[in-house]
Amino acid sequence: MTQSKAKIKKGDEVIIIAGKDKGKRGTVLQVHRQSAGAARVLVEGANMVKKHVKPNPQANQPGGIVDRESSIDISSVMLFDHTSNKGSRVGCRVLEDGRKVRYLKSTGDIVDADEG
Repeated sequence: MTQSKAKIKKGDEVIIIAGKDKGKRGTVLQVHRQSAGAARVLVEGANMVKKHVKPNPQANQPGGIVDRESSIDISSVMLFDHTSNKGSRVGCRVLEDGRKVRYLKSTGDIVDADEG
C-alpha cells in the first residue's frame, strides 16, 4: 500500500496550540498542501482577519469590511481528543485487514475507522 495518509484532514476537530488563538477549538475547513511538505489549514472561527471587499453588483454582493478566517500553519494545530479534552498527536498504522488508519497517540483510539 503506497497511499499516504495526511495527519490533519478536512472536517477534523482541532485545537490551536500556538499563536493569538491558542486554546481555541474548531473544525478544519480546508487544508492547503505546499510542495516542500509544509501545509496550512483553515480552521472555523480562528485567526479572523478583516478583508476589504469591493461591491460586485453582478453577484449581488455589497462592499465593505468583512471578517473571515485566515490560514494557520499546520504545526500550530493538534487533533482534539474528546476523552482527555486535550490535543493529541496523530500516527498512522496498518490494520490486520490491510487498511491504513490514523490513530491518537495519547489513547490509541482510531480516528477514521469508518473509512475503507
